Amino acid sequence: MTVRQIASLTNPTVKAVRALHMKKEREATGLFLAEGLKIVIEALDQGRAPKMLMFGKDADHPLLDRAVRETQKARGEVIEVTREILEKIARRENPQTVIAVFEQRTTPLDTLDPRSASAWVALEQVRDPGNLGTVIRTADAAGCGGVILIGETVDPFSVEAVRATMGSMFALPIVRTSREAFLAWRKRWPGSVVGTLLTAQHGYRDAPYQAPTLIVMGTEQSGLTPEVAAACDVNVKIPMRGRADSLNLAVATGIMIYAVTDQA
Repeated sequence: MTVRQIASLTNPTVKAVRALHMKKEREATGLFLAEGLKIVIEALDQGRAPKMLMFGKDADHPLLDRAVRETQKARGEVIEVTREILEKIARRENPQTVIAVFEQRTTPLDTLDPRSASAWVALEQVRDPGNLGTVIRTADAAGCGGVILIGETVDPFSVEAVRATMGSMFALPIVRTSREAFLAWRKRWPGSVVGTLLTAQHGYRDAPYQAPTLIVMGTEQSGLTPEVAAACDVNVKIPMRGRADSLNLAVATGIMIYAVTDQA
């Protein structure tokens, strides 16, 4: 298969790929953007080839040959583009020299096997894409089983969230579910379900976690809703010893993930 070349900023393919910055376009097409050769290689390592691979004329890396070869093998399209096109698609100066388009995939909640990992993460109504991506990356690094998104959350396939995962989104199951479906499913959870509350008696280090442990974290502003908080059978707190009265969601979730996995 040959590599197509595009040099025009007004090319329809360029417009279609750039449009994937918009949530409505991602929902309509079932596709999303991923920037950088590292993320593409992480996807390939997990058996996920791009639907489309774009690279700049000055891109030069041994792994790019692999990305081109495996994209073509999977019948994806490979396109060489100008730096100006990369900048337009990425919406920033100094863009990555490789941009890929992937098919969205999520995992149905009822197909998860809780006992396949010692810890899992659930996020209720998370709003910040950088926080979401960082949590996914941290969960992957710690060996968690997957990340469950409850209710109206930020799109995990937004450019910012995907970028923050650094490729970990291809390594973990990502579930999107309603609060009602989560609460019904949680009743069958075989281990601990842990939430963070300011009024909790247990510190996060010394709580009695029973594997598999489901770590449930709330919004950056208001924490867990009362319904989801009531579904947690273990409540813990992370002490604030300085002037700050709260932690960034991704930082707090990372602390909880390693507290739980260190006990496993």
